[in-house]
Amino acid sequence: MAANPVGLGMLPVKYGSVSVPMPGYDVAVLASDGRPTAPGTLGAIAVKLPLPPGCLPTLWNADERFRQGYLSRFPGYYETADAGYRDEDGYLFVMARTDDIINVAGHRLSTGAMEEVLASHPDVAECAVLGIKDTIKGQVPLGLVVLKAGVARDCGAIESECVQRVREVIGAVAALRTVITIKRLPKTRSGKILRGTMRRMADCEPWKLPATIDDPAILDEISEAMMARGIIRDELQE
Repeated sequence: MAANPVGLGMLPVKYGSVSVPMPGYDVAVLASDGRPTAPGTLGAIAVKLPLPPGCLPTLWNADERFRQGYLSRFPGYYETADAGYRDEDGYLFVMARTDDIINVAGHRLSTGAMEEVLASHPDVAECAVLGIKDTIKGQVPLGLVVLKAGVARDCGAIESECVQRVREVIGAVAALRTVITIKRLPKTRSGKILRGTMRRMADCEPWKLPATIDDPAILDEISEAMMARGIIRDELQE
């Protein structure tokens, strides 16, 4: 739906952007009330109907599920379930899935943007940011980082540096105060990080072991790391 239109003439490349919507796709970034957002403001990426002929007409044998899942939230639009923003030049930036957008004291923040900042730390190999429940702010971000092989520095110092990086790049509004160093992230066999499962663990909500998980023992490691930092308590695991 968005690309650099080589056939029409190359546009300047903006790193991090999927470029601009292609002819036939009227892409909008919408707030929760369905109104278009201002340039640079995070929102839900949607495509104004009608879509081009033959484009995403339905789900196989599930017309109603298609309508409920993609057409009901924003009438007149196809909801992509991606979140992002457009800049003043119309370039589209896809930041996360809408499920990865968290509400911190009324501010809609992208966990994907925070992950980019954490991943830029020279000692971090990979990372994940979860939005977990908070009695005051509604949600707060929790960072999980896996260090590169051979890093021998103090984990606490690295975690503090990660928190400071997010504060400098995104701002204090991100409210990221806790980063936990772990050995590895739980993933499916196809490589997808199981953020939803970890979030439910942190929120002490019921969760099931995903059938596609690469190594179930990783979830025990995550649970122990969260308990050690007071994110979850022993009595809530029983």
